[in-house]
Amino acid sequence: MSSNSPDQLPLDSAAEETQESPPSLPRSRQIRLHLPERPPLVTYLFLALTILVYLTQVLTGEGYVDLLHLTCPYFATPDLPSCFGLKVNELILDGQYWRLITPILLHGSLLHIGFNMYALYILGPDLEQHYGHSGFLALYLTSGFAGVVLSFLLTEAPSLGASTAIFGLLAAQGVFVYRNRRIFGRRAQVVLRSIVNIALINFLIGLAPEIDNWGHLGGFLGGALFAWVAAPEYKVTGEAPDMHLVDKNLPGRAWYAALAVLLIFGAAAAGSILGFSG
Repeated sequence: MSSNSPDQLPLDSAAEETQESPPSLPRSRQIRLHLPERPPLVTYLFLALTILVYLTQVLTGEGYVDLLHLTCPYFATPDLPSCFGLKVNELILDGQYWRLITPILLHGSLLHIGFNMYALYILGPDLEQHYGHSGFLALYLTSGFAGVVLSFLLTEAPSLGASTAIFGLLAAQGVFVYRNRRIFGRRAQVVLRSIVNIALINFLIGLAPEIDNWGHLGGFLGGALFAWVAAPEYKVTGEAPDMHLVDKNLPGRAWYAALAVLLIFGAAAAGSILGFSG
């Protein structure tokens, strides 16, 4: 499932999908399955934007906050982006609803942003290739939103970081591979086991203090829900040895998936806000 070259699968894997197995060809012969070619533009956009915001955090520390007479009591070392974008429940309840999405652009340290951007660099290109530019954009944002909402609902602690969206990408990758397990053959089992192991390890790490595991869980659930609606389901077309993968589902499903995630998690956030106000 490389994003840089056509995928190659054993002939019997493709034959299972097409229900054809030419008897004159040995079953060990490899065929070329061409994947959709899409450069990871949205992935690089989020990488650049998140790094730019972090540089702004580094360059606009406490001195700038004092100079502008801002009050940021929720962050130990305040900076301008964090003052305006950190997930702070009290401020969200006061009407600053943009804080349900802006935390995905903020990070607390170089190590923090390093881990998250590395994960985005690894997962993003492959997912954007399969889900498309707009689909990947919707997946990233709605996963991040779902994670921040669950954090808002279940913990009072301020939080920040792109890991809510990253966990959504991990879930979406798992759903995609599961949906296309007949196409990817034995490698699907390997990838799915790897995704489960990575998720479990990171959830266990998230039990440590100062890590927002509820945000991770919300992002994972949001990404899984999005992918369950929007994940491509491929069919094999063409003739061996040169064949293509084509999504057999109708286009536009990413928007329905995004709407579903926004409605479910948005309604949960709205219910909490209205209940608190009442």
